Amino acid sequence: MKIINFSKPIGFVLILVIFATFLIACGGKTKLDNPLSLPAWFQNPPEDPNYMFSTATMTSKDLQLALNKAKQQARVDLAQQMETKIKSMTKQFTEEVGLGEDAEFLSQTSVVSKSVTSKVLNGSRARQVETIKEDGVIYRAYVLMELPIGPANSALLDAVKKQQNLYTRFRSSQGFQELEEEVEKYDQFKKEQGLIP
Repeated sequence: MKIINFSKPIGFVLILVIFATFLIACGGKTKLDNPLSLPAWFQNPPEDPNYMFSTATMTSKDLQLALNKAKQQARVDLAQQMETKIKSMTKQFTEEVGLGEDAEFLSQTSVVSKSVTSKVLNGSRARQVETIKEDGVIYRAYVLMELPIGPANSALLDAVKKQQNLYTRFRSSQGFQELEEEVEKYDQFKKEQGLIP
């Protein structure tokens, strides 16, 4: 085994070049080939007490299909958010009323929350949309969907009123008063926005 003499400049330079090449080869890329550029509204959806928001992104070789898929995914998320909100309202309702005629009561409550979810999503709309082309043949659609909360509260109130037996029990509870206040706030908001006379 021969020991390298570092006193000779050529040997020293050769060792430095080999060492530097090794370090550069082992280092990773510092820049991405295609950095992900997301819309600001996609990363931080707006907050508004009168609306629920959902973002989604989907891809397709067809631009319209990418948009439709993203909108559908955002609506699914809105439905899940709405169902969670309704279930929590229903739970509060159950706790306030008590446990009399338990089986019938739970069944009626389930029907109310399901019908409200399916009716309310008709008010959802795309607030913002952005599309980009990826890899030359794929379209990516970013969508921000919004859903007014007021109609959901109105629909829940209407559904409860239709079930007279349930309505009679619920009318005197604090939950009913809170729900009516939310509906009144939404109606006032619509008047302020010029949506109703």
